[in-house]
Amino acid sequence: MSASVSMLVLGYGNPGRQDDGLGPAAAAAIERLGWPEVVTQDNYQLVIEDAVELAAHDIVWFVDAIRSGDEACDIQHLSPADDLDFSSHQLRPEVLLALAAQCCGRAPDAYLLAIRGYEFDFAVGISPRAAANLAQAVALLADRIGAIVGRRS
Repeated sequence: MSASVSMLVLGYGNPGRQDDGLGPAAAAAIERLGWPEVVTQDNYQLVIEDAVELAAHDIVWFVDAIRSGDEACDIQHLSPADDLDFSSHQLRPEVLLALAAQCCGRAPDAYLLAIRGYEFDFAVGISPRAAANLAQAVALLADRIGAIVGRRS
């Protein structure tokens, strides 16, 4: 792939719920790399309007916290959902991809980077164990993006 590939890193979660803020924190870390091919966004949750933004990019990285798992982070390739079943508080990335395809005529190549969190109480700040996972996840994501755009972090 060439440097003309357009990428979106979409981190989502609530920074006011401790480790739920891992997605936005990862997006902010990628933004600091300053790669012009990479657009970053963060939000508390995914919204249907995100489908238009997804369709404008070749590759999209969804980044979110997860509550279980043995690994610091996990990457999974995503495909558009077969059905468009969703509510305003439970919109999966796969549904957004399907909406992008249906409404905008294209869905990007998409991945979910899930980062293991441990504390989800009402408080600001990522827990120390989750911060270590965040560092690993950002390094992995930067390496993957860097390989595509021809740069290393």
